[in-house]
Amino acid sequence: MKKFEKFSVFLPGRLKSIFSFQKNIYWEKTIFLKEPMKYTKLFFSLLLIIVLSFTFFSSLPSVYAQNADQNDSALKLYAKSAVLMDADSGRILYQKEGDQILPMASTTKIMTCILALEYGNMDDYAIASSYASSMPKVKLHVKAGEAFKLKDLLYSLMLESHNDAAVVIAEHIAGSTENFADMMNQKARDIGCFDTYFITPNGLDATVTTEDGNVKSHSTTASDLARMMSYCIMDSPKKEAFLEITRAASYSFHSYQEKDGEYVSTGRNFNCNNHNAFLGMMEGALSGKTGFTGNAGYCYVGALRNGQRTFVVALLACGWPNHKTYKWSDTKNLMNYGLDHFEYHRIDEVLYDASTLKPIPVSGGQVDDLDSTAYTNVKIQRDDPLTDSSSSKGLLLRKNEQIQVEFQMEDELTAPVTANTEIGRIRYLVDGSPYLVEYILTAQDVPAINYPWCIRQVLKRFSIY
Repeated sequence: MKKFEKFSVFLPGRLKSIFSFQKNIYWEKTIFLKEPMKYTKLFFSLLLIIVLSFTFFSSLPSVYAQNADQNDSALKLYAKSAVLMDADSGRILYQKEGDQILPMASTTKIMTCILALEYGNMDDYAIASSYASSMPKVKLHVKAGEAFKLKDLLYSLMLESHNDAAVVIAEHIAGSTENFADMMNQKARDIGCFDTYFITPNGLDATVTTEDGNVKSHSTTASDLARMMSYCIMDSPKKEAFLEITRAASYSFHSYQEKDGEYVSTGRNFNCNNHNAFLGMMEGALSGKTGFTGNAGYCYVGALRNGQRTFVVALLACGWPNHKTYKWSDTKNLMNYGLDHFEYHRIDEVLYDASTLKPIPVSGGQVDDLDSTAYTNVKIQRDDPLTDSSSSKGLLLRKNEQIQVEFQMEDELTAPVTANTEIGRIRYLVDGSPYLVEYILTAQDVPAINYPWCIRQVLKRFSIY
């Protein structure tokens, strides 16, 4: 009966009293012997209680573990799909259906903007087509034949989310919106967004039938959308220009018309105001883009920087009218979750010490002394820590979370061995997934023993050579 006493320490008071009562009945077993019929029902009742209690008790650890996990990570979010990402490493810190494919509305325009910055000349004049002028609201109300500086259109695109400005930009950069969509899709694949499909440069709901007969919709995932924003603010060669545009509170410009081979002002003036309210909601708010269509609902992607930590939040299907503010609530909840739970670390804090690597014996390798063993030195193929590489960049870890290091290398090699041959790997794991892999290479050639080498060794042994 001691085991019942031990278990009862971890049980709620009601169950503890049951076990204590059972213990008393056990020790007073003579009662059952004297009056068996009277206590038959009580005996089986107690037996049932004991079985149920053990069943309940055995389930407690998993129940408590589940509740602990929910209390720690289950945020109350309105969005159907949401992701909190470490922009530095691309690691997803929190997600709710982060890989669900959904329409993205005007958050599309971050890709339109970054492509225009990377492939366009900001001082070029872009001519509005009749197709561009036919775009629905929200729009700049461009006129067919009217010219705009590309830089001005990017402010119209990102601050006011003008749909016609997006088309003028796309047609200027790629000749048509279809060609520009191809560029967008290629860029998405280049940065690792494989669940994204662009059709329009402005994010209006659209579907197409591909050559293989599949129907594709203009869509992405919260994971991909966060990855796109991370690229725009961290890795793109035009990241500073992107931040300058998306952080601007307002911007004014005018349109042009061609006259005698030159562009002159039409007299039409425009003023844009930034509608990304998150920029004023939290200290460190860095960038962002809103979006809405009837199919997509309210969407948002935004970034925040706190010291060396940069967070990106992506939200899809975050409510419909009249719930326009849900996206701000979700964004702040996710950003605060990141600030409260994650700390900045550098991967080079745990890089394997290359100086501890020892030469590896090479069986059948040539040596200067016949009685010695051939060896090859080894080295780690490692990025220059002064460059912007994986080993020098930072990543966010939970408090008390550690980077695990897995080391694997050959114990012995067989000649011939050539320099820079891979003989091992060092894997750095975060939450069980590889974050960085370094390769262990041979440092020099070790030729195999051959007939001329044997002749030289014989001659050397007899002091003839």
